[in-house]
Amino acid sequence: MEIEQNFNNLKQLKPFRGFPKRRKPFYQCGDDQTEESTGFLDGNNIQIGSPARSSPHSQGSDNGERFSRKVFVGGLPPDIDEDEITSSFRRYGPLIVDWPHKAESKSYFPPKGYAFLLFQDESSVQNLIENCIIEDDKLYICVSSPTIKNKPVQIRPWRLSDADFVLDASMSLDPRKTVFVGGVPRPLKALELAMIMDRLYGGVCYAGIDTDPELKYPKGAGRVAFSNQQSYIAAISARFVQLQHGDIDKRVEVKPYVLDDQMCDECGGQRCSGKFAPFFCANVTCLQYYCEHCWAQIHSRPGREYHKPLVKEGADRPRAVPFRWC
Repeated sequence: MEIEQNFNNLKQLKPFRGFPKRRKPFYQCGDDQTEESTGFLDGNNIQIGSPARSSPHSQGSDNGERFSRKVFVGGLPPDIDEDEITSSFRRYGPLIVDWPHKAESKSYFPPKGYAFLLFQDESSVQNLIENCIIEDDKLYICVSSPTIKNKPVQIRPWRLSDADFVLDASMSLDPRKTVFVGGVPRPLKALELAMIMDRLYGGVCYAGIDTDPELKYPKGAGRVAFSNQQSYIAAISARFVQLQHGDIDKRVEVKPYVLDDQMCDECGGQRCSGKFAPFFCANVTCLQYYCEHCWAQIHSRPGREYHKPLVKEGADRPRAVPFRWC
């Protein structure tokens, strides 16, 4: 299975170490600042004499690792514009520069000091990584703007194997014991999500980070599968979870993972002409899929009239919908 292969790959990964003598450190300033909103450390916080500095060597082609063609770059100079960012990274290969709401804002400057580099080829990402310096397990490279020269900025590539992690390979994955986690910080790996959820609720057998199909970059959501009903119910009953790992500390939403190919659990499709059930009830007294007829019948009973149906929508995100009684 692909998931099992990713699990084996994750176990074989080794931290990058070793600083080649030909490469010289280029960090020069020491102004302590942290970019809390985007989860990266400002390059100006780097100390030249730090023992943690190393070069990533080649973490791409030499060991077969694969990366998304979309790369986060943070801590940019405030006066750097799109053309200057493009010029700074064009040496690694053809690319375009993007940031959230860029088209709507019509701004030439990244508004929050970060942007995304969308390379045409994955080899460009590997080339960029090879030219970075590592400081405390983070990648940095220098860029210049009209007023700031050689400012270290953080480079955050996404390794494709970090999108899946199997914690218990002996357990089969049950979609009915799987939760959707919304608002997952994009630096968070599947392994880290699995460990956090297992520590909180136990019984985690798999975690996955949702990625877009073209660039395979995290979309900000994830899935966690549990091996038992007790852990699953505990997670969806909590509704929210605090994801704490390294620089990350964020409260995110947890919902049942809603499928779109399930038959009604009450009538088995007999009352809806064999069509898949459109509604899922996430209340712990139900936890079932319903067709419209059965939903109306079951939830007209006392105590269930306030249950809200969940439906599957874009990006696999379940959402509550108003229900009109028949």
